[in-house]
Amino acid sequence: MLNIFMQANSAGAPSALMQFAPFILVGLIFYFLLIRPQNKRMKAHKAMLAAVVRGDEVVTSGGLIGKVTKVTEDDITIDLGGGTKVKVVKSMLTDIRNKTVAANDTGKGSGKTSGKAKKK
Repeated sequence: MLNIFMQANSAGAPSALMQFAPFILVGLIFYFLLIRPQNKRMKAHKAMLAAVVRGDEVVTSGGLIGKVTKVTEDDITIDLGGGTKVKVVKSMLTDIRNKTVAANDTGKGSGKTSGKAKKK
């Protein structure tokens, strides 16, 4: 009797690959919907932190908005206005609002006037 159950069970058993297919599919979904976008955001945030320079207006994770006065390797000093300066860990920045650009980096304004000429 036990032999009959064993034969019936082994004849309809799916292969090992078919048993693991749902787990592989769930793993791929997690990778493309969660892990990959998070890695992209982390890379963009690191690039933003590396580009912070003196004079930028930044927003911290606590919601403080101020102008960068000093940049070091791990932290920055922000002027919040009214002479209040705060030292903040660099990784706690969430946004750079007004990115300062050197005058010669844009390539525009090379002495030529754009638009209509003024009449004298």
